[in-house]
Amino acid sequence: MGGRIRVLDDALADQIAAGEVVERPASVVKELLENAIDAEATTIRIEIAAGGTREIRITDDGTGMDPEDAALAVRRHATSKIARLEDLNAIGTLGFRGEALPSIASVSRFELLTRPRDAVAGTRVRVDGGADAEIREVGCAPGTTVSVRELFYNVPARRKFLKSIGTESARITEVCKRAALAHPDVRLLLFRDGRRNLELLPSESAAQRATMVFGNERLNTVEGSRDGVSVLALLGAPERARAGAGGLHLFVNRRPVKDRALSRAVSFAYGSVLPPGRYPVGVVYVELDPNEVDVNVHPQKAEVRFARGREVLDAITRTLASGLGTSAWAGPGARGGGFWNQRLGGAPPSPPPSPSTTSEPDPWGLSGAADGPAAFENASHEPRPYAPDLFEGAVPVEPPTLPPDLLGETGFFASLRVLGQMRKMLIVCEGQDGLHIIDQHAADERVRYDQLRRTHRDRAVATQRLLMPERVELSEEEVVICEEQREALLAVGLDVVPLGERSVAVHAVPALVKRASPETLMRDVLAELSRSGERAFGDRVDMALATMACHGSIRAGDPLSVEECRALLAKMDRVEDFGGHCPHGRPVVFSVSFGDLERRLGR
Repeated sequence: MGGRIRVLDDALADQIAAGEVVERPASVVKELLENAIDAEATTIRIEIAAGGTREIRITDDGTGMDPEDAALAVRRHATSKIARLEDLNAIGTLGFRGEALPSIASVSRFELLTRPRDAVAGTRVRVDGGADAEIREVGCAPGTTVSVRELFYNVPARRKFLKSIGTESARITEVCKRAALAHPDVRLLLFRDGRRNLELLPSESAAQRATMVFGNERLNTVEGSRDGVSVLALLGAPERARAGAGGLHLFVNRRPVKDRALSRAVSFAYGSVLPPGRYPVGVVYVELDPNEVDVNVHPQKAEVRFARGREVLDAITRTLASGLGTSAWAGPGARGGGFWNQRLGGAPPSPPPSPSTTSEPDPWGLSGAADGPAAFENASHEPRPYAPDLFEGAVPVEPPTLPPDLLGETGFFASLRVLGQMRKMLIVCEGQDGLHIIDQHAADERVRYDQLRRTHRDRAVATQRLLMPERVELSEEEVVICEEQREALLAVGLDVVPLGERSVAVHAVPALVKRASPETLMRDVLAELSRSGERAFGDRVDMALATMACHGSIRAGDPLSVEECRALLAKMDRVEDFGGHCPHGRPVVFSVSFGDLERRLGR
């Protein structure tokens, strides 16, 4: 009966491990870059061919390895970076698991050339698809060169799931940029198919390096510390915020991480000027005691866990919010404690503004972003306390007589009597059964989404040609998506022509959203179309349509005449499948019956 359970051979075990560590060519570049940085390299040269699938070659001028260390480097769980269990509690290097090189070597034709700076000769190690290593003495320059050819040649099932050469190349570029942001003192060069794609010279500061990486993006510096957590952030203006967190780079102790809670903490620091679900562009460096950070969470080392999670996130938000509220570029309106005091009930007020800044305008509108919350994670879900001035600003209006051709057959919403617009945000209506309060933005978004979806289904999306094409700067990956999804973009009314590796020209937008900013619209639509694997293509297109509807809709703060209110109500009746929510899930209407009102009033 025995014999069903067996010990896997080393080659097969390495290939299984590679599935965790080596997801795509960008994963290989990340691991090799981290090794080069740990080896104290000052110059790193990255060369790729065919998006890294044909060859990846990384050369550094680091410490190099002697023959014994070079032989051990391609064995599983062999590392110079930890020696004892206690070392896991305070990891100061980027790599430490001893899995990267053997995993890469098991799914490629692998070659390692290395030489310590004080050695006469170097060492060459070759591994073909996880076979036994071939080791010999050779002449080579000081430092280390790693060549990875024909990635996944022996696991074709993995190879067929790779994206296009353009997409894989763009992801490698992003990995290089993240490494450059984390280590401004390192010179980094990237060559794609023999052509130099990126060169970043050593920088004197993180801000200087961020300027190189982000180009024309306007970034503002916020720096401070709280509760043992030091924060340095270079953040963009609220109007540059994106629907996804792809433009926000996070580093914990110089380690690039992807963490939803950290991203939300940064967004929350902007206060009410940043709409829910949007994230700023920029980079945030967080430094704290390594003993309080667990980086041993996932083989790709992109996730971290904090010993004091809530305290760390709160410190980040408060530090950033305080800085955003007191920086010179924020203006005096951001220095009061209004936002935090209103939302959380009594956050510490920020210092009063200096006389030199009291007359400055507030170009970013960061009013009230003075300090951060203690429990930001749940704040968006907490009900607001009753406000006595809830109906202040409600505008009483008399319902006009609407032309019959505008209404057609009167539906439920068109039959309501408009009582007024409240706070330029809500439309208050009276019906036969009670009061109905309508969110004007959510309602118009639902209407436009329905119109866009129907015209897309019928392949009849009306477009508005721009008088002059608008140039939009994008990331390389976004430009690649534009090229690969050109037909999908045309189908939703976006006529986009790539101008190079990092920019496109927008020639036309959907007529229904012609008031939207082409740049913001493009970034958000591409964010939805890029989410491969998270949902089916049809669903991604639907979410792209929802994003466009949001951009073209009436906004909170837009004053509406009674005619405009009633016209919106009439359009709501024509929605094919009115579910009571906007396409992003927010409720459109809140109703209170007259019976409930009478009971609350004691009648």
